[in-house]
Amino acid sequence: MTQLGLPEDIHACLFDLDGVVTRTAVVHAAAWKEMFDAFLRERDGADFRPFDEATDYDEYVDGRPRADGVRTFLASRGIDLPDGDPDDPPGTRTVHGLGNRKNGLVLEKIRTDGVEAYDGTLRYLEAVRAHGLSTAIVSSSANCRDVLRAIGAEHFFDVRIDGVVAAERELPGKPRPDTFLAAAGDLGIEPAAAAVFEDALAGMDAGRAGRFGYVVGVDRVGQTDALYAHGADVVVKDLDELGGRE
Repeated sequence: MTQLGLPEDIHACLFDLDGVVTRTAVVHAAAWKEMFDAFLRERDGADFRPFDEATDYDEYVDGRPRADGVRTFLASRGIDLPDGDPDDPPGTRTVHGLGNRKNGLVLEKIRTDGVEAYDGTLRYLEAVRAHGLSTAIVSSSANCRDVLRAIGAEHFFDVRIDGVVAAERELPGKPRPDTFLAAAGDLGIEPAAAAVFEDALAGMDAGRAGRFGYVVGVDRVGQTDALYAHGADVVVKDLDELGGRE
């Protein structure tokens, strides 16, 4: 293993955004809950079963493109809605309408509370760059570039594959590996020579499905066993644990 805690044949690092680089996973979970609970309350009445920020978030929406998260959670409750149009007004009873409501809530929370980066990840990114490895940010978020700029971290990444780029290239999201594969391709690196850094179970699945050389699970919420079960080679609570510091 290298000083970065990675196999010798790893030459690129592909990082998820929410929960790995930034402390925004909890913001997303809260926004999903607020949106889904309002929808379920209106649909089922006061005795509705609320969205669970732990189990439902981890299993059905974390790491997935927004519309896929809506579809997957609703399917778990036996609910089928029309997709509608990507421009549906927030809250419309369509997949895109609910997703747009969730996005509005996230942006509102970020504007109110700001965005915070994980210092351990920023230190690790500095070490990765100093050791000459290529880097990419791979996120389902359409707000990825704005978030990176808000924390002053855009310069850490050679390539950005986010929700905007995925839509332009018609790339399916996690748990499919296509966005990570696109990042490796843009870097000119074979998947076997790239490491994936993810906190989401869907991200673990994508890393394994893409046959990447190393998959690092980042456990911020106490799901170490699940991350291993979904394909992590190693699980850390913070990237500082991997090394990279002089």
